[in-house]
Amino acid sequence: MSAQSPARWTDPEQQELEERVAAAELAWLSMDVDVQTLRVEIDNFALIHHQLLGPLYARLDELDALVAEAVAARTGLPEDRRRAAEARQQVEELPDLDALFDSVQEKREQSGREEAGQGPEAAPPPPAVPAAPARVRPGKEAQRIYRELVRRAHPDLTTDPAEQQRRADFLARVNEAYAYGDAAALEGLAAEWSTAPEAAPGVDSPDRLDWLRRRLDWLTAKIAETAAEQVRLEQTPMGELLALAPQDPDRLLEQLAEELLAKAADRQAELERLLDGHRPVDGHPPAGGHGHDHGHGQAPVGDNGTDPNRPQESHTMFAQIPTADAAAVPADAALLDVREQDEWDAGHVDGALHIPLGQVIARLGELPDEKLYVLCRVGGRSAQVVQYLVQQGRDAVNVDGGMYAWQDAGRPMVSSTGQEAFVL
Repeated sequence: MSAQSPARWTDPEQQELEERVAAAELAWLSMDVDVQTLRVEIDNFALIHHQLLGPLYARLDELDALVAEAVAARTGLPEDRRRAAEARQQVEELPDLDALFDSVQEKREQSGREEAGQGPEAAPPPPAVPAAPARVRPGKEAQRIYRELVRRAHPDLTTDPAEQQRRADFLARVNEAYAYGDAAALEGLAAEWSTAPEAAPGVDSPDRLDWLRRRLDWLTAKIAETAAEQVRLEQTPMGELLALAPQDPDRLLEQLAEELLAKAADRQAELERLLDGHRPVDGHPPAGGHGHDHGHGQAPVGDNGTDPNRPQESHTMFAQIPTADAAAVPADAALLDVREQDEWDAGHVDGALHIPLGQVIARLGELPDEKLYVLCRVGGRSAQVVQYLVQQGRDAVNVDGGMYAWQDAGRPMVSSTGQEAFVL
């Protein structure tokens, strides 16, 4: 039996710190991945939410202003005139959200080009940013920390290209903080550099224990900072909205669209009654009124069947959207079906392109250049998509009545299951 090698002696305090640092690193990295993922999900959801539902929000604000103006015109009361002016001002002072989201898209495209190795020189001009704060002469403490950091992190202290690049990137942050005389930021950078894994003394080094303590303090601060950022993201308007359906945001967008269409239908009906002189002076709808008197038997808002108690879409709501009867759609037309997968599987038009509502913007490149006929169940979701496509300069037409109208017209359908096709 061979003699066993002697067990290596380990300082109990150091061993405990090694374990705590390893656990803290794992916790921080996991939290950071979660926060970065949440940020991307919120950005994507906000972009699609604005581009698909933005026209509906704008339409609803415009209808609110028109209703308030109609009430003020009938009553002449100062309070009603004030409300009308405020409603109109809200419409006129809407922020330029298109420019905001265009800048977000440009940043994403630039990031994608850089990751693909094309370099930032191929990126479009960056959006305007607020003026940088005035630079100041760095104080003595900032000068001291800056000199120490440059001395320790200079790229020429290593011959490894990757390490040289890491040091150069770090010093760029150091130079920026120094340019503004930000001693606090420089102190933070110094703590980051001194506690980085690359700066760790060897396990047997007498400096190891002190480094572990500083590393644990730094990780604890980063965990708290990351947790605070996660809470901030979750409490943003889009974060709270996404939290309602984190696993199925497309369905959430559909539900929001239904609610907006229902509200707009009510406002439209109220406005028409006011303009026709059949509206009470107080501006409040009669009990149970949903604007059904002008629905002309249309399918309910949001493709939810034929429940007569649901609000109806008004013909005037999407008057600017090109429409076509299902029976008149050419047999060789390019069709886009924006329903969900289960609806598509139950029954669809053979040869149609299937892109669910929530994926349309991300998959615009898949759409053919020719005239596009858009379908959903009864026409609510497809109307949103057509409105968006028309605004983008695309030739798109909403199939009035959707797949129900297609089925009623006797047009052919197929299913994904091989069973008899039907509209779900």
